Amino acid sequence: MTKHALDTPQFYLTGPAPCPYINGLQERKVFTHLVGEKAQQINNMLTEGGFRRSQNIAYRPACDGCRACVSVRVVVDGFKPSRSFKRILHKNRNLVREELPTAPTAEQFSLFRRYLDDRHTSGGMAQMTALDYSMMVEDSHVETILIEYRRRGADTAITRKGDGPLIATSLTDVLSNGLSMVYSFFDTDKDNRSLGSYMILDHIALARKMGLPYVYLGYWIEGSKKMSYKARFQPLEYLTTSGWERKD
Repeated sequence: MTKHALDTPQFYLTGPAPCPYINGLQERKVFTHLVGEKAQQINNMLTEGGFRRSQNIAYRPACDGCRACVSVRVVVDGFKPSRSFKRILHKNRNLVREELPTAPTAEQFSLFRRYLDDRHTSGGMAQMTALDYSMMVEDSHVETILIEYRRRGADTAITRKGDGPLIATSLTDVLSNGLSMVYSFFDTDKDNRSLGSYMILDHIALARKMGLPYVYLGYWIEGSKKMSYKARFQPLEYLTTSGWERKD
């Protein structure tokens, strides 16, 4: 790959495949490689334009005659937790966030596999191996952090680290204007904690601490039960043909 190709993204279109969200439809994606010295700058620009990252690939839907997938992001400064969100924060008040370099561990993979086996047995990631997981975590040419959540321990006030088994993990990109949750997973035996929602709430708190205005949640599809939770994090901005529009 030439230096010109590294610094100037070349875009490609995938062939049609069954849509994982809407039965009977075909999906296509436009994608490019995120490599080279300008990878971070390009990732910032493409995420702002509705792309998502997977390893060193940035992609977005490009389906014929369908615009159901809409990029959404939480407006950090305007966010105020609802009563239900306050209950989730209270339930998880004994969890500690630790921000780590993107280095995969056996404990992470074990939790990741249990999460997939319980929640996504028929998804595209269902057969991922330890090597696949390592590549997902390590293969990034942009600023990425790995966030682990564990219970608060006796020495947490000193070490600022949690204790005990890993409860949840998020692979998160740090952008010029926000945090992008690339992929997150958690202990599904702890459904009472609502860990998926908790991690979003915690990312909103982290973005506020870092002075970043947005938390990117990926795609939302109106009427999709799998994605309906995203609309609860108000105020939310939706990417339209006219740009980002806020809908409370």
